[in-house]
Amino acid sequence: MFDNLSDRLNTTFKRIRGQGRLTEGNIKETLREVRMALLEADVALSVVKTFSETLKERALGKEVMQSLSPGQAMLKIVNEELVKMMGDSNESLDLSAAPPVVILMAGLQGSGKTTTVAKLSRMLIERENKSVMVVSADVYRPAAIDQLETLASEVGANFFPSSVDQKPVSIVKNAIAEATKQFNDVLIIDTAGRLHIDSDMMNEIRQIHAIAGPAETLFVVDSMTGQDAANTAKAFDEALPLTGVVLTKTDGDARGGAALSIRQITGKPIKFLGVGEKTDALEPFHPDRVASRLLGMGDALSLVEELERKVDKKKAEKLAKKLQKGKGFDLEDYKDQLSQMIDMGGMSAMMDKIPGMSNVPDNVKNKVNDKDFTQQIALICSMTRKEKTFPNLINGSRRKRIANGAGLQVQDVNKLMKQYKQAQKIMKKVSKGGMAKMMRGLKGQLGQGQGQGFPFQ
Repeated sequence: MFDNLSDRLNTTFKRIRGQGRLTEGNIKETLREVRMALLEADVALSVVKTFSETLKERALGKEVMQSLSPGQAMLKIVNEELVKMMGDSNESLDLSAAPPVVILMAGLQGSGKTTTVAKLSRMLIERENKSVMVVSADVYRPAAIDQLETLASEVGANFFPSSVDQKPVSIVKNAIAEATKQFNDVLIIDTAGRLHIDSDMMNEIRQIHAIAGPAETLFVVDSMTGQDAANTAKAFDEALPLTGVVLTKTDGDARGGAALSIRQITGKPIKFLGVGEKTDALEPFHPDRVASRLLGMGDALSLVEELERKVDKKKAEKLAKKLQKGKGFDLEDYKDQLSQMIDMGGMSAMMDKIPGMSNVPDNVKNKVNDKDFTQQIALICSMTRKEKTFPNLINGSRRKRIANGAGLQVQDVNKLMKQYKQAQKIMKKVSKGGMAKMMRGLKGQLGQGQGQGFPFQ
């Protein structure tokens, strides 16, 4: 998400970041570039105008013009204004009501409501330790009920059955009664996709809202519709009291216009971002972290939180003990590291969260290919247990057999062994307490445009 906008903004600020003095002329030129970048990202014109006027007023003031490092001062102002534009801070779900806390999902057809219900259920179950029941009040798309039942089973949520011959209001009434009876903490209601101009469908969801009395009414919208997402959310809010927005399919949105427009146009906070198809691909929306990523400063907090959630702690502890005892980092260990990297969305999904990645040359970043991880796992699976434990045994004939077993080429085995040895060196430094030294070396290697080892090709 935001790839195009982030690239434009980074190019703009590289020109002024190191300058010892800024003039009114180059400040205005920078502001013009920022304005054009926002418009190209499909940010609503009214939002761009307000943002530009505020930025101009602050940029031409003493804060920048008299600063000892005006480029950095300018970047600081842009960062602060971007955060304000998107809503200052994350607004979490209100789960303080008496259980079952009802969450009502609304939105257009195809926006990803049913999948978002599953993702939200999983998040509440795993991170908040809540018992969750889900119900589908979509009687117009029979597959919606079956889809939700399948997803509920996958994420461990209770599913309340419904059928197309029932009235949505009756379904919701019965679901609330059952969730109360089962002492569920949260009930999430999936509704049919509808247009705000469809009066019958809007009347129906108003009735559902009146019966359910939800603590949260979330509008689910496809981020790739750009500023139209904000306008649609505003229209829905006029008919239904929304408490927040969930932006879906952000992993496929290189512009980011919806995220930057919604708060200003609707006054409603973005609460979550859908960042992929899997049921764990839902992130709380933090405006400060998004602004930091936009300006190429990374998002270390989100990266750490993701590592905390997704790294297999038992395996990590086992590996740490193994290394401390002086036992080597073998190919089976390397395979575990690759598998965990894939579980976290791959290296490409993490790159915009790593501080300093904006300074790494594009020709290096473009070499990151998550498909290589899958191929390397296949090659390691093609090895014998002895070869995984003692990689030095892998000679020419063995390499040929391993490549054939994985349906790949000998050069793929050669590349695997090269990257494994890089990873082995890194792990050796970590085991000797050289993490800081290792990170400095890696940063230097990337800065020089090399990156010949793990995780680069």
